[in-house]
This record gives sequence, structure tokens and C-alpha cells, in this order.
Amino acid sequence: MRLVVNNMEITKHKPEKSLTKSLQYRAGRDNKGHVAIRHRGGRHKRLYRELDFKRDKYGIAGKIAAIEYDPNRASRIALIYYEDGEKRYILAPAGIEVGSVVQSGPDAEIKNGNALPLKNIPIGKEVHNVELAPGQGAKLVRGAGGAALIAAHEKKYIKLKLPSGELRLVHEDCYATIGQVSREEFKNETLGKAGRKRWLGIRPTVRGVAQHPGSHPHGGGEGRSGIGMPSPKSPWGKKTLGKKTRNPNKHSRKFIVVDRRKK
Repeated sequence: MRLVVNNMEITKHKPEKSLTKSLQYRAGRDNKGHVAIRHRGGRHKRLYRELDFKRDKYGIAGKIAAIEYDPNRASRIALIYYEDGEKRYILAPAGIEVGSVVQSGPDAEIKNGNALPLKNIPIGKEVHNVELAPGQGAKLVRGAGGAALIAAHEKKYIKLKLPSGELRLVHEDCYATIGQVSREEFKNETLGKAGRKRWLGIRPTVRGVAQHPGSHPHGGGEGRSGIGMPSPKSPWGKKTLGKKTRNPNKHSRKFIVVDRRKK
């Protein structure tokens, strides 16, 4: 069964030419043509839309000119015409409409689509497009339907509850956009057929137990066979089940109040 979400909110079908560039695609291969990332290749051609993740047009109002489809992300994007004549793309917040006026800066109004420093946003507000370091540009909460909650103000830091359930401290001077990212219904969408996955550049995956023993540690055996002991392996013989890949000594760990993995 194929479940497709409607595209009624899209108002413009061709991107703004000045805000696009070619997107180089190597299909998971390195500079020698060898496969570096398996199961990639064969996707549709795309143009990259340059998005404004910094929202650094402080004090200049901009009008939403169009809501557009972006093949590089699940959410919609909004084209903004600023008063000084500049055009920019931003992640479209849920509920934003053509003709709405948005602004960024410490004095901006607390309303959907406006970007402010976290210290100026009241507790309980939903935000997205959140910076991790002041002036760096947004790194957190950019996926379709995502929203973080302002949980508390603590000295120079703001406690955020992220969509994953993680509680994290972020510096109060970091910018965030009010509201939720558009297309919350994306999580309910199903691809429906194998071909649609190929359009996205995802090639077929063969189970290890179905392969030749020379190709995978799980392969071989008479009839159907399990993965064997003592533990599951990658195609290169590395342990995979329960193997921790995150660096426990990463400096940013000190900002995590409640880890998303803890139940």
C-alpha cells in the first residue's frame, strides 16, 4: 500500500534560480571509483537549494513569497523576499502562509517563523532550526515535523527538550526559529514500491546469511542457517550487535542533561 501526503501547500513549482546550485553526486564511491558506502546510487538528478540556516538578516522584515518542494529534505521550504531586495530560502515552519511577514533579531516578535536568541524566547515555546554555537548556523531540529521545547533558563544556558527526548543545554545567545518544522505527517508516508526507493538513490541490500561465505561472515551453511556465534559481524568481520560507536569522551557530552538512550 502506498500512502502519499498531498502537496496542496506548495505554491511554486520551479526553484529560485539565483538560490540553486548543482549538487555533485558520487553514488557512494570515492575518488578512485571504489564503493565507499554500500547501497547507494542511481537517484534522480537534483539541484541544491541554498537555505539560510543563520537567519542573520537582523531587523529587516521579509515576506513569504512561496512555499516550495525541496528534493533534498522532507520538509517544505519558504522563499522570502526581504525589504532590501534580497531573496532567501528558509525551512518552512508549520502553518506559515504566503504573505506572512517574518523577521529575525533580538527585538523580533514571538511569533511563528521569527528567529530570536534563545534567551528572548519564553519557557514552554516550541522552536526549531536551533544553533549549537552562536553565529554558527542551525544544526539541531531541522527535520520534517521537528520541534524542541524551551524547558528552562539556567544562567547562560537554555535547557532544551529535543524531539528525541534528550535534554540538552544550549548557550542563550544561540538563535532558534519559533514554531515547528512543516510536514509533520511525513512520518506516516510510505514509499509503496521498490522503484520509489531507487529514485532516492537507495540500492538493494542483500542479507548476510543469503551470501556466499567468502562474501560475508554470516554466509554459507546447508539450507537456512543462523548468523552463528559468538556475535553478528559486519561484512568485514567486525562485531556489530551492541557495539558502541559514539565517542564517550566527546567534549559536548557535558551539555547533555538527560541522554536520549536512557529510559
